Amino acid sequence: MRLNSTWKNRTPKSVTRGRVAVVTGGVVAAIALGSTAAFAADGGHHHDGAFADRPASSVSAAVQHQATAQKAAATKAEAAAAKAKASHLAAERHAAQARQAAVAAKRAAEQAKEKAAAKAAADLKARIASWETPTAHYVLGAGYDQAGPHWAHKHSGQDFVVNSGTTVRAAHTGTVVEAGWGGAYGNNIVIKHDDHTYSQYGHLSHIGVSLGERVITGQTIGLSGSTGNSTGPHLHFEIRTTPYYGSSVEPLHFLRAHGVNP
Repeated sequence: MRLNSTWKNRTPKSVTRGRVAVVTGGVVAAIALGSTAAFAADGGHHHDGAFADRPASSVSAAVQHQATAQKAAATKAEAAAAKAKASHLAAERHAAQARQAAVAAKRAAEQAKEKAAAKAAADLKARIASWETPTAHYVLGAGYDQAGPHWAHKHSGQDFVVNSGTTVRAAHTGTVVEAGWGGAYGNNIVIKHDDHTYSQYGHLSHIGVSLGERVITGQTIGLSGSTGNSTGPHLHFEIRTTPYYGSSVEPLHFLRAHGVNP
């Protein structure tokens, strides 16, 4: 009976202790759970917002930076394109100007050539139509119709005193009708002109044209000398109405009438 009584009396204490432990653990657990729930409901929500805010701000800044960089790149590309276009247009203008300048220069050269050709043609035409003295740098010697022991009759022409070998030129355009030895005239040339007059050149040291040759005013036809009936180097010059001796006219008067001042 006592043993039973003892066991009966102890059992309630153990149970009591167990119940207290359970209750205490439950309270602690409840407090812990309450704190955790409170943290989750309040503090936990606040900190989650702070972490969420940071990535959003960084993304926004990155997007803004990228947009700014893209805009700057686009602006730079546009500027480069505009510069390239301007350079291209300038090159095209320069090329066009160069082509225009080349065309203008070519045209100017052609015009200058045409002008020079026209002038040369006009000069030649004027030269062909003109008269001139039969030589240059001369001194007038024995004149036309002058009497003296050197001539069987009177002097039939005009002497131009020059050194032997001086150039003799055609006084006017025409055709050579005589070129050779002329007796008292030595080596001589006779030219028939288009107005049916004739010019004669005597005492030559050299004959430079042939019979039938066409010559123009100022063309070299021979060299002066002292061949034939001559007292010294000079050119004997006559204007005739026929190719023969005895048809001469006063040569200086004739030249002056044709615009030449001997």
